Amino acid sequence: MKRQVVVDQALIERKIYFIRGRKVMLDRDLAELYGVETKRLNEQVRRNLKRFPEDFMCLLTHEETQILRSQFATLRWGQHSKYGTFAFTEPGIAMLSSVLNSERAIDVNIQIMRTFIRLRELLLSHRDLQAKMEALERKYDKQFKIVFDAIRQLLEPPVKQKEPIGFRPSR
Repeated sequence: MKRQVVVDQALIERKIYFIRGRKVMLDRDLAELYGVETKRLNEQVRRNLKRFPEDFMCLLTHEETQILRSQFATLRWGQHSKYGTFAFTEPGIAMLSSVLNSERAIDVNIQIMRTFIRLRELLLSHRDLQAKMEALERKYDKQFKIVFDAIRQLLEPPVKQKEPIGFRPSR
């Protein structure tokens, strides 16, 4: 009987980033999940570049890599890397299963695809909730406006105010 690899869905979700307006996973995270070295994963990708058009995979710029590095609060990640970091979109991750043909890679890929589907469903349900709320707001009079405004504020992601960096002398 085939033993299926189980990876925690929350772990997969934490490894999905939003870069260039798309949900992506990084080569190093995928390699870790697949149980291979990042170098080996990237070798297979480079050998099969025709399978990875720009909407399946992109090479992160130095600036994007630095932003990610600062988010992870690590000092050494990619410091002496010879190659840049690949970021794979959902179809790119699906294509990886054709170039990484191990049982573990196939099992992990299935779990990753299920995680992307679950995230898409959550996003759609959030949109449905907003549409229903707007319909209710149009239907009922202004006495409920305060309630609808409060609910809308809870649904919107918080806006982070960036403080200027550097020394500011008091005047």
